[in-house]
Amino acid sequence: MESHNHTLDFYNGTPWFVYECTIELDTDNRRVALFLLYLLIFMAGLLENLLVLWVNWRQRHSANGVLFCILNVCLSDTMMVVTLPFYMMEVTMDKVWLWGRFLCRVTNLIYVVNFYSSSFFLALMTLERYLSLTKPAFPALFPAVGRRRWWLCAGVWLLSLFLALLENVHVDLLEWDEPGCYMLPEQYYTEWFISVSFLCLIFQFLFPSAVIITCNILIARAVRAAPDVQDSRDVRLVHVFSLVFVLCWLPYHLIMFLMMIDDINPFLFSCNAVEVLYFVFSIVEVLSLFHCVANPVLYNFMSKSFRRNLINTVVTYVSRAGDAPQLGAAARPNGGGGGGGGAVEGRGVEVAKQRRVSNASTSQSDVGL
Repeated sequence: MESHNHTLDFYNGTPWFVYECTIELDTDNRRVALFLLYLLIFMAGLLENLLVLWVNWRQRHSANGVLFCILNVCLSDTMMVVTLPFYMMEVTMDKVWLWGRFLCRVTNLIYVVNFYSSSFFLALMTLERYLSLTKPAFPALFPAVGRRRWWLCAGVWLLSLFLALLENVHVDLLEWDEPGCYMLPEQYYTEWFISVSFLCLIFQFLFPSAVIITCNILIARAVRAAPDVQDSRDVRLVHVFSLVFVLCWLPYHLIMFLMMIDDINPFLFSCNAVEVLYFVFSIVEVLSLFHCVANPVLYNFMSKSFRRNLINTVVTYVSRAGDAPQLGAAARPNGGGGGGGGAVEGRGVEVAKQRRVSNASTSQSDVGL
């Protein structure tokens, strides 16, 4: 998680803002609100993403490129959500870290790696969907045959790891009044913070949002021009994809940009403005995590093919659970004779049919909406 301390300038041995700060912000109510937001995102995000992984995971080798990217987005969001209980307790205890230096570094690394990878795979998924719809003869980015998709996937994760390590090398457990997990280099703090914030702005927001918005505009234009599309709902839904991404991340990066400006020129903003800036940052940081809740809904649950897959998977799972005790009874020496075996065989054929239906109805929301 981002942690930033304002550069201190002194006047007669006293920090300058002591003379100018007049605003009082309610940090206690903010801690309560942040805890509840973290809890909501953790519960909803974990449930949704695990359900999407459960339904789509068996298609990971044969799936088309968009579904392959959706799996990686879902995995990224799941890993981010898993770290939230640590930050929930940190917020509740006013930045006190109780889990030691190792977890301080590891949780931050997991969070930041998936912070980048989720946006990268969303951008690649949108580009793959655009190519599938408008240029079907163009080679897929993530072809199902060969190892190209795995090399590209590994490249995205390695890039995310590299960008995360730029921050994580300076994460450590600092012992002041209470132990806290902070990102604080020993030297050149301002230069480091500005560099990392600028890289984050470019790689996590500007580049992915440019790809997502541009491709979705072109997809909407292609869908609108399709002769078999009568409902404008599909066109509006494409724009919702772009809107949700921007709404989740624009406030976060806007506040980060203003913090970067404040570090470059500490006297540009008034003390009250700086206090509000840092007060709001922790709020928009949590609100940005709502993408972990929105992504499964937008890219999976709103797809008819995914809902069909979900029903088939549940039916298959229930059928297996129901067949297990009956198969055991049929295997007993005195159980039911040949008729029972025929019934079991019939149920096995039915389960096999359900499996084939489920495999055939793999989510095609990457090709059509």
